[in-house]
Amino acid sequence: MNEPTADASWHVDQRCTNCDVARQLAPGLIAEVDGRSSVVRQPRTEAEEVALEAAAFACHTRSIRHGTHAPEPTRDPFPLRLTEHVLLCGHNSPHTAGANSYLLRRPTGNLMMVDTPRWSSALAERFSALGPVTDVLLTHRDHAAHGRAYADRFGARLWIHEGDLAAAPDADRILRGTGPTEIADGVTAHPLPGHTEGSVLYLADDTYCFSGDSFYWSRDADDIVVAESVTWYSISELAASLARTAPQLRFAWLLPGHGDRRQLPAEEFTRRLQDLAKHTEQLLPRPVDFTAVRW
Repeated sequence: MNEPTADASWHVDQRCTNCDVARQLAPGLIAEVDGRSSVVRQPRTEAEEVALEAAAFACHTRSIRHGTHAPEPTRDPFPLRLTEHVLLCGHNSPHTAGANSYLLRRPTGNLMMVDTPRWSSALAERFSALGPVTDVLLTHRDHAAHGRAYADRFGARLWIHEGDLAAAPDADRILRGTGPTEIADGVTAHPLPGHTEGSVLYLADDTYCFSGDSFYWSRDADDIVVAESVTWYSISELAASLARTAPQLRFAWLLPGHGDRRQLPAEEFTRRLQDLAKHTEQLLPRPVDFTAVRW
C-alpha cells in the first residue's frame, strides 16, 4: 500500500514519525496504520488530490510522495486560509517535531506568526507578501528552533516566556510569571506551565486559541485532551495552570501545535475546558512516551 508503483500512486515512505499532520489535512485518504501514517485510498477528485498535496507540503519528513517524486512546487497551497484571520503556514519543521504554525492577521493589516514552520527565505518572502509580520510568538521551547531567523527576516519582535528562555535567549520580549499579559490590542498571552516550564497559550479576539502543546483536539477521544505522556515539566503544574486559566478563556477556534484543530461554539469550549481542568487534576506523573499519544 505504501510503496511507489508504476502508476505513480501516492504513498508514505518509511521516514514517517506518526506526527498526525498529514491525517489532519487529508482525512479519509491518510490514516494511522501500524504506528505511522499510510495512504489508505488514492484520490478520486481534484479536491482530494489537493488535500494530499497539502499533506505532502506540510509533512516535516517529506515522507508523502507521488510515485518516486515530491509534489510539484507550483501546487504548494501554503499559507492555507483557515479563517478570515488565520492561515496555516504548512512546511512543518523537523526541528519542532513537525509542529503546526500559524499566521494571525490583525485589523491594522499586520500579521503575527505563532510558532514557526521550517526556515526558508523563500517562505519568509511568501509570508511577508501578505503584510508586515510584526511579532513571532513562541508557545514554548520545543517550537523555538526558527524563531530568531524569522523574526530577523521580518524585523519582528520575538516573544517567549522566561521559563523557556534558554531556548531563545535573544528574544526581544520576555513574558514573566503566570498572569495574563496583553501583548497587542486583542491578543493576550496566558502562561500555562506544565508541558514545559515556559509554555504559553495565546488568545486572540476571544475567538482564536493558539494552545501550543498544552492541549489539543483529539479525534480519538472526540474532545479536548492534554498529551499526558509527553509532559516534560509537570502534569500537576499543568493541572494548576488549567484550573487558573480556564475561567479566563473564551474562544471558538482551538489551534494547537500538535494535534487537531477544531471550531465549536465558545460555550461548548468553555464547558469542555472546565472538564479538562478537572480531569487533569486526577492525572499522575508518567514517563515520557511518544507512542502513547492518541491523536
